[in-house]
Amino acid sequence: MIITVDQIQDIDLRGKIIIFPTDTVYGVGCLYDDLVAIDRIYRLKDRDYSKPMAILAADIPSTLPLLEVTEDFMDLARKYWPGALTLIAKRSDLVSSLASAGADTVGVRVPNHELSLALLRHFGPMVVTSVNLSGEPSILKFSDILKYEKRVDYIIDGGDLEGVASTVYDVQNQEVLRQGSLIIEK
Repeated sequence: MIITVDQIQDIDLRGKIIIFPTDTVYGVGCLYDDLVAIDRIYRLKDRDYSKPMAILAADIPSTLPLLEVTEDFMDLARKYWPGALTLIAKRSDLVSSLASAGADTVGVRVPNHELSLALLRHFGPMVVTSVNLSGEPSILKFSDILKYEKRVDYIIDGGDLEGVASTVYDVQNQEVLRQGSLIIEK
């Protein structure tokens, strides 16, 4: 069902998955602590359970309970968020091993997109990954998103996007794991 951000705020998202635009690509997400919905995302994407998913949040304070926060993490978050930088840090017990694919770390990001931020401000942090079958290119055109309409609970129309996937940076090891459009300057 195609729905607006305003309409979805009256819905209980427990067990539900939603496609929505971000500042990079279209994402498919769910409440960060909803194991049933996280599993649905893995199945939707035909994603290997050994591949972790990231968590998107509305702001830096929303990420803090989910991680073991370091000074390096805070410096990067303050400098680049909201924006296309996913920071990998040690996860807290609030983040399921299903979302992190059994790793003791998790990727977190604050997107720079008003529809995403409105959704995240209302529902809190969400487990999110790009909308595509695992290994395929990310989807940028809204018309291509519609093929998922019967496989997800809700879709928020953000029009066509022009984004590139986020840069992924491992804070502990101080290394770029995936280079996106954002270049980290130390």
